[in-house]
Amino acid sequence: MIQVSELSFTYPQRQQAAIADLNFDIAAGEIFGFLGPSGAGKTTTQKILFKLLPGYQGSASIDGIEVRDWGIELYHRIGVSFELPNHYLKLTALENLQFFGDFYRKQYRKPIDLLAMVGLENAANEKVGAFSKGMKMRLNFVRALQHDPEILFLDEPTSGMDPANAHLVKDLIRQLQQEGKTIFITTHQMYDAQELCDRVAFLVDGRIRALDTPKSLQLAYSRKTVDVLFKGDELVKSYGLDGLGQNSGFWQDLQTREVVTIHSREASLDAVFMEVTGKSLS
Repeated sequence: MIQVSELSFTYPQRQQAAIADLNFDIAAGEIFGFLGPSGAGKTTTQKILFKLLPGYQGSASIDGIEVRDWGIELYHRIGVSFELPNHYLKLTALENLQFFGDFYRKQYRKPIDLLAMVGLENAANEKVGAFSKGMKMRLNFVRALQHDPEILFLDEPTSGMDPANAHLVKDLIRQLQQEGKTIFITTHQMYDAQELCDRVAFLVDGRIRALDTPKSLQLAYSRKTVDVLFKGDELVKSYGLDGLGQNSGFWQDLQTREVVTIHSREASLDAVFMEVTGKSLS
């Protein structure tokens, strides 16, 4: 659905490229994530793909058509939720959705039903200027859905939300994938990427440092051990994961001692990111 080849972009008056030689593709129905710290080039890449930044080098295409060659039809097929909420603050939540919805020829759900999806139905007639950032972000999210787009660009989709509402939005993202939508997420929240994305790319200083499924990246950089805490011990015992089935000491301990906890050592995506890039996600 999305193909990017040797994509580079430098902002005017800047010497260093914001992104350089990016190569990736996103399949139809996939949730793909850019994981990286602020300033890594995540938002720049998305802005090129929804035609806000002309003058890029290389190729960026959507459904086989180069982005620069798309006309107004592109905006009927994509939905965008920006990192910073951008609403008309003197209008109510309902009025904002009705206003923006009039730009499109399709409707995903009625505006009040969209607000109910993210728990804002009781605030439908309140002016958005009085909303918290989390409420504005939830309104941002459903505004991107209202014309039933095939592709969603979500920039830091859970920013400013409490854990309960972040969980709600992530459940909705999974539901949208089940409906066949292609979703491109940018985030510096490791848990969002790990929970949602089929594949992630680590982006640092405008370049992709790694690209794979979260699980594959975690396994590649994990310690291949199993740690067991037995009753009566203060420290865990570690056993090599390779050849574990033939490890007589491991099986002897399991048969003769009571296990309190047992788990393999799997690196978090945050730890893998630091291992690969030498940088933190903050």
